[in-house]
Amino acid sequence: MLAQSLRVQLLSLLMVLVVWQLVAVGLELQLLPSPLQVMAVMWDEWSSGELWPHLRATLSRVIISFIAAMGLGTLLGLLMGLNPRINQWLDPLLVMLLNMPALVVIILLYIWCGLIEAAAIAAVVINKVPNVAVTLREGTRSLDPQYQALVRVYGVGYWRQLTEVILPQLAPYFLVASRSGLALIWKIVLVVELLGRSDGVGFQLHLAFQMFDVAMILAYSFAFILVVQVIEWLLLQPWERYQRRWREEAC
Repeated sequence: MLAQSLRVQLLSLLMVLVVWQLVAVGLELQLLPSPLQVMAVMWDEWSSGELWPHLRATLSRVIISFIAAMGLGTLLGLLMGLNPRINQWLDPLLVMLLNMPALVVIILLYIWCGLIEAAAIAAVVINKVPNVAVTLREGTRSLDPQYQALVRVYGVGYWRQLTEVILPQLAPYFLVASRSGLALIWKIVLVVELLGRSDGVGFQLHLAFQMFDVAMILAYSFAFILVVQVIEWLLLQPWERYQRRWREEAC
């Protein structure tokens, strides 16, 4: 089943590349390079040693921001979902942050803190925490009340409630927040790098844009998309299958 699913996904990606190649060759537009041209640029950048340092810089920012945003957002979502009074006080702030444009947060932090790494990471975290908090809050609100009544009857301690009753039920919501968070965070990181860093994929995109080098833009973009896709295949999808199997066995 797993091998078949992976084959289908790879076949789907291959079909997209074939269509792209045919369109690029048929139109013969200078600003629409073919996949083969993009892969050639990507290989040249890798061979020259330029690609990996920028990928590593972006990946490190994504990982740090992801861990911080998921941790803070999960804690905030649990508190707001379990405590109506806390939710009442923090909900206006959460709504404001949800509607605050990411670009505004990035610019303000760069102005207030300077073009430093801490400001870049903080801007990404602030932009992502509200989304995680909302997802986990709604998940907490949908907890099965029968389990809650059961733990009260048997006097189960709060730590066991959290680890054995609450968190297993929240796993699907955490997975959704993780998957959407990873996709959103790396895009915000690119903006952060484009505006105020001297390395990373976003910085390289800025240089390529100045030269109208579409092949270079696509090469660096797809290089990091490939990294994110590997994370999806190796971490998120196995976790999703495990959670699905756990719920089926529990039922």
